[in-house]
Amino acid sequence: MTDQLTFSLDEAIKAQRALREALDLGEERFEVSEFVEMISDEIEQMRDAGKTNDDIAAIVTEATGHRMDPSDLDRHYIAPEDRHGGQDR
Repeated sequence: MTDQLTFSLDEAIKAQRALREALDLGEERFEVSEFVEMISDEIEQMRDAGKTNDDIAAIVTEATGHRMDPSDLDRHYIAPEDRHGGQDR
């Protein structure tokens, strides 16, 4: 087994933020569709744990301060086979 370097989500975000600041770029913002695509893995796991779109949207709203429409979760969710370089959508 190799000792491959890994990064936590917080570390990845900090590195991206530092790189954007070094380039004098503004804060990166995501449209709802992009955001839901990014969290599709977690949406799938929450659904597998018995959580509804309302439950998931409430967690997102609490964490971000932005009201998440539960219907956006179905509208923009990416199926597992289409994630991470899968088939073209």
